[in-house]
Amino acid sequence: MPLHRDHIIIEINELLSKHGFDTSNIYDRSCFDLVARRELLLLLMKVLVNVDGFSAAHAQEIKRVARTFFASPLLVGLKSKNEVLEEDVVYERHGIPVIAPSTLRNIVVEEIYPEIFADRGGYYVQIDGQVVKQMREQQNLSLKDLADKAHVSRETIYKYETGRVRAQPDTAFLLESILDMRITLSVNLFSVPSDEDAAETKKGEPRELVDLGFGVINTNRTPFDALAQVEATSKKAEPLLTDLEKNRNQKVLNKMATNLKDLSDVIGTDAVFILENKKDTECIDGVPVVHSWEIGEMKNPAEFLKMLAERRECN
Repeated sequence: MPLHRDHIIIEINELLSKHGFDTSNIYDRSCFDLVARRELLLLLMKVLVNVDGFSAAHAQEIKRVARTFFASPLLVGLKSKNEVLEEDVVYERHGIPVIAPSTLRNIVVEEIYPEIFADRGGYYVQIDGQVVKQMREQQNLSLKDLADKAHVSRETIYKYETGRVRAQPDTAFLLESILDMRITLSVNLFSVPSDEDAAETKKGEPRELVDLGFGVINTNRTPFDALAQVEATSKKAEPLLTDLEKNRNQKVLNKMATNLKDLSDVIGTDAVFILENKKDTECIDGVPVVHSWEIGEMKNPAEFLKMLAERRECN
């Protein structure tokens, strides 16, 4: 019986929770399904049965969010087209690393990190050239000696040692047997997207925050409407998860507040509602509320952050 995506997400959530991760609620129709944190590692995870269903638009958005919070985006899936994703192999979709659930389990439970990655033409590993050169010299082997033993060219060994080329797994494992030393490097699964990869934009709504000096990134496929961060300050403030009124009724706002509170707790950042109405509301289900007219009377971001701190403990 094939596994349903929801079952996989629940299993991953339980796996992470049992091994020291703080996990968020599960979010459907978002660029990420789950947020998980353990110490300094913050993961934004998307789970799919077929990873080919992961679109470039979703990848771009999860990169923007991940870059803002110094988080690592990760896609977990079962197959690509009609091929099952292999255990302990790292794949890639739109610049996001992709692994099978069994690979994630090996990392979380056994601390076994994959060394093999898939690319055009097959599977490859990255070789630690310094180790190869050191062990070759310790064994008094010339480049040609080692090349002959590994059934490759002298030039190939030189490229391995200088980090100019990746290797096929069989060749790397043969070299490890010859040198009696691990020479392969683990794939870096938990990198933070670069500014270029994230393609951040600082233009967005609410305009009141932009005018006050915040950089605002609008989002379309997340449980919140925007991310806001002070652009020019000697002490960099954490980004804010921001939701807007947008003519939403109270029931919808309450549900969004639950999501904001959940995500802010796991990520370790503040959340805020920006409301247009003039009702005397200072919080919604534990999430501070700041009104547009209040922002209009502020002179700088510090005043906004001060009001946010005052309303943070609301009930």
